[in-house]
Amino acid sequence: MNDTFLKACRGEKVDYTPVWIMRQAGRYLAEYRAVRGKADFLTMCKTPELAAEVTIQPIDILNVDAAILFSDILIPCEAMGQGLDFHEGKGPILGPPIRDEDTVKKLFVPDPEESMGFVMDAIRLLRKALSNRVPLIGFAGAPFTTATYMIEGGTSKGFLHTKRMIYENPALYKSFMDKVTATITEYLKAQVAAGAQAVQIFDTWGGIFSPADFRMHALSYVQQIIKDLKEWMQKRGETVPVIYFVGSTAGLLEEIKTSGADVFGVDWRINIDDAAKRLGGDVVVQGNLDPLSLFLPKDKIEENVKDVLSRASSARGHIFNLGHGVVPETPRDNVIALVEMVHRLSKK
Repeated sequence: MNDTFLKACRGEKVDYTPVWIMRQAGRYLAEYRAVRGKADFLTMCKTPELAAEVTIQPIDILNVDAAILFSDILIPCEAMGQGLDFHEGKGPILGPPIRDEDTVKKLFVPDPEESMGFVMDAIRLLRKALSNRVPLIGFAGAPFTTATYMIEGGTSKGFLHTKRMIYENPALYKSFMDKVTATITEYLKAQVAAGAQAVQIFDTWGGIFSPADFRMHALSYVQQIIKDLKEWMQKRGETVPVIYFVGSTAGLLEEIKTSGADVFGVDWRINIDDAAKRLGGDVVVQGNLDPLSLFLPKDKIEENVKDVLSRASSARGHIFNLGHGVVPETPRDNVIALVEMVHRLSKK
């Protein structure tokens, strides 16, 4: 097996820097669009064969060093009892929004195999299909990021309803977050039990907080998940790396380093060497090319790749990635070239 990604997660010596890309299965690939033409997004997530097919496409096309399960961070919201739909151009719609005691009380902590078994079926299918070519990453949204969608009823710019609940009714927010945290903990355990070889926790909207509020209202729940997950894995004799990715990372690094994660995802708004230093130096970092820099000419992309690789060499380990997901309009050839550049330029 190409286990370079797993070795890098553990901070071990590698022959080259491994690379995978957030949203590497997506609309920038014609092969993905062909599958998407047969089914809507949620149907793809819930059909293990389709999810597995588009998960494997980037392995064949891009030559990345890890597969990440094709799914969505909002799958657990529906399993908890909230309506979920995806609309072209509008994104996810969740209803009713969770904003009062009644809506919180109606939510429950589901059994992941019963309510989201299609995800675990996709993981089992992928482990067989990948046949140890590359490791498989499972994932979930962090409790806070998941909660924002549930409270706002979809995507948001200002997070008004979320912050109002936090500040006006902290007891309600806590009871809600306890349910979300328990759900995500069990969901990640089920993914590992099904065969995920690493897991990433996405806290895309964590950066909307001041450091103190982030610690209290977002990070504390992630710390709880990672602690419970690692204790559970220890009892099973497993060591599956946990990656924690926070959007708008720069103001929160001192907080993030206390999460308990094995790998820290860094976005592009800070130099990755500065991030590694503030995280404690002896850390494994992931990132951090600006996704939109993939619209540059290839020679300029190569300059940026060299810069990230050079800066990240100060950390104990590095996994190359974008600072967020690849966007649908990205030129496919540039993504293929990016992976080749990372492999070639980092070869020891």
